[in-house]
Amino acid sequence: MAQVLPGAGAPAYVRGMTRIIQIVSVLLVLLIGGAWGAAWFGRGPGESVSDAFLRSIARLTGGDMPAPSAGGIQLAQGVSLGGPFTLVDHTGRTVTDRDFAGRPLLVYFGFTYCPDVCPTELGTIAAALDAMGPAGERVTPILVTIDPERDTPAALADYVSRFHPRMIGLTGSAEQVAAAARAYRVYYARVRPRDSTDYLMDHSSFIYFVGPDGRVRSLFRPETTPEAIAAAITSQLRAL
Repeated sequence: MAQVLPGAGAPAYVRGMTRIIQIVSVLLVLLIGGAWGAAWFGRGPGESVSDAFLRSIARLTGGDMPAPSAGGIQLAQGVSLGGPFTLVDHTGRTVTDRDFAGRPLLVYFGFTYCPDVCPTELGTIAAALDAMGPAGERVTPILVTIDPERDTPAALADYVSRFHPRMIGLTGSAEQVAAAARAYRVYYARVRPRDSTDYLMDHSSFIYFVGPDGRVRSLFRPETTPEAIAAAITSQLRAL
């Protein structure tokens, strides 16, 4: 009995579709292989192959993906953080996002009564800028309070001066702070510890690197080292 090959008796259009799928599969393999090779040879200083690969794929597909960075969280394609805001700086002057246009920023949302994580992360920001040398002078460090009830401009002025001479403190009304936090997708909530008459603020604790265009380029997790942040930002500044 003659052996019938799989698909030999299938209609012509089925065989045609099978052939198209095979060709597309081969092309996808070649495309991915080429993108991986380009990522390997074209990755930037401090950039992992996987991050460079994602950037290559975004470029091939016409997507707009922020430049990845060592120690930072790569934003997914299409995800946008940051945006317009109106707040009050530590000198009492009303400022908006337009006042910072054209300036790279390192932004942190915290509060002056924070017992541990906020001073740690602000110290990390200051150390990262110092580690960058002259390049660090291009970057403006900013603390946005999530406790505007207690963090007046005067309180912020005293607080930020303890970390870096160029650090800016921003506060505002509860509504203004909430709007800025929403733009950066910051979580915060008031909590009252047991047996305490005062309150603390529970909050997310990312450091945001914002490009001169006002777009968040990278997120840094809590406890990321100053050296990793410095290397990541230095790499990205070269491309700006």
